[in-house]
Formats: sequence, structure tokens, C-alpha cells
Amino acid sequence: MSAASLAPQLGGALLLSGVAVAVSGRRELLIRWCAWAAGVPLVTAAFWWGPPGAAVVAVLAGVVAALEFGGLTRLGRADRTVLAAGVSAVVLSAWLLPGEVFRVAAVAALAVAAVPLLAGDGDRGLHRLGAGLLGLVWLSPLAALVPLGAGALALFVAVSVADIVAYFAGRRLGGPPLSPLSPAKRWSGTLAGAAAGLAALALLTALSWPMVIAVAVGGPAGDLIESMVKRGAQVKDAGRWLPGSGGLLDRIDSLLIALALLLVLR
Repeated sequence: MSAASLAPQLGGALLLSGVAVAVSGRRELLIRWCAWAAGVPLVTAAFWWGPPGAAVVAVLAGVVAALEFGGLTRLGRADRTVLAAGVSAVVLSAWLLPGEVFRVAAVAALAVAAVPLLAGDGDRGLHRLGAGLLGLVWLSPLAALVPLGAGALALFVAVSVADIVAYFAGRRLGGPPLSPLSPAKRWSGTLAGAAAGLAALALLTALSWPMVIAVAVGGPAGDLIESMVKRGAQVKDAGRWLPGSGGLLDRIDSLLIALALLLVLR
């Protein structure tokens, strides 16, 4: 699989979804579709470039997501900076030094822990340490974009389709909630979303049992993790700059755990 082989399918999906959004007449869906129409070609072109392009996408996403996560967990500037640098280092090692990824991740974890320790923060030090390490573990799977290449692009499309279908199907079908962390999400929507995500994988010729588990289990788990973080911060979205989606973390939360699961299963 390559980005070139996915490009026609992604273009067709954008066109069909644009027609569906236009027919629905819903402004919020139109705003979200416009963001997708601008972002998908850029990301696809980056993956077309190969590992360097995937690394650029992963670093940019990691830095933005780290800053958003730092805002949600009320980390200071130094904590956010070191967290963003640590995630970037893990991503770059996956590209330039693939045999040293775990060593680089360990160094990044020590750097994140060193910030509150060196500051001598006895009041919020434990919170800063825990939040920083959680952020590093949660965001570092972005490094998998480099070795997975177009496979990661197909995974992102599948978890995004699953997320959208889960939202609308859950509202229509009802039933028991998926978790107290996110009462609006229903088991019915999660199952419908998983089926839609697997159908997307099949259309992209990327269907395999590790991808199935990554989409069906990793996607909802990633969404719940962000719900937990946002509930603790008492906010609705991780940011306000991405039209129709809040922040970048709101858009890639499902992808992060899906990537981690895919790495483990592969």
C-alpha cells in the first residue's frame, strides 16, 4: 500500500461526503468537511513523500497536541516545552534512528520528570510529573506514522469514519452509555462505528486482524482517554482553532491508541 494508491480513494470519499453534507444542509458538518477538504490533500501529499513527510506530519501534530494537552492539564510553559520536545524526539528517532526509539523515549521521560523535580515543586510536582508522563506515553505513538506510512493514513481514515458514525448512530439508536466518562456515547453507536470503520478498511484494501482490533478497540479507548482528561479540565474541547473539531487533540485522540495497539499487535 502506498499514499499514491490511496489518493484516488480518498478523493472519491471526500467528494461523496461533500455531496452528503450539502444534502444534509447542516452548517457544522459543512464547516468540518471544509477543514477535511483542506487537510486531507496536504497530509496525503506529505505521506506521498515517504518517511520524511510522515515525520514532518507527526512532529507538527505532536507539538500541537502536546501544547493542547498541557493546556488541559494546566501544565506550565516549561513542562509543555519539554513535553513537546520529548514527543518530537521520539518521532524523529523513529525516522533517523529506528533502533534507538525506546532509549530516546526513556530519555524523554527523564527530561519530563526532571522539570518539576528541579523546580522543587512540592505543591503541584506530583500532578506535573503524572500529567507530563501521561502526555508523553499518549502522544508518542505518533512516531508510528513513520514506519507505517500509508497504513497509518488508512488507519486514520478508518477511525475517523468510525468516530463520525458512532456519534450519529448512538444518538439515533440510543441504548446504554459506553462509559460514565462520556455519557453521550452509546454502545450502539460504538458498535455501528466499528462496523463502518472496518468497511472503510476493506474499501482501502487495508483490512487485517491487527487493523481490525486497532479500529474497533483502540479508537473508542483513545476517545475515552481524552474525555477523561477534558472532564478533569471541565472543558468541552481541547482547543478552538480547528473548524468544526475544536482542537487537533479532539481529532486524533482515537488515532493515538489505535496506533499504539497496532504497534503492539504487529
